[in-house]
Amino acid sequence: MVGDRWSLLIVRDMMLAGASSYADLLASHEGIATNILTDRLKKLARDGIIAAQRHPDDRRKKIYVLTRKGIELAPVLAELVLWAAAHEDTGRQALIQDMREDKAKFLAGLRKDWEKRTFRRN
Repeated sequence: MVGDRWSLLIVRDMMLAGASSYADLLASHEGIATNILTDRLKKLARDGIIAAQRHPDDRRKKIYVLTRKGIELAPVLAELVLWAAAHEDTGRQALIQDMREDKAKFLAGLRKDWEKRTFRRN
């Protein structure tokens, strides 16, 4: 489901950076190609990790939200982020520090933010 690099990065950006539009996800510093982004968004939606919704202000555009199944990846993703930070400079030191200090609180905050974003749109 999320075994490839790009799918995990998309989920990461949605979860940790609040990315919700195609443009947000395309702007990720890893430089995903447009055709790969489109493919992975379709795959993640098909697998039930994300859901595509019409943008409330511009019905021609889509926004992407993590599903309950998607937000349940938070503990796994947090561990991957912490592992990466132990081996290289991630550039997100404040985020890493929050995770290290109180992982349970950090994860609860992610879930709360997800609920606000998700249920406000429905």
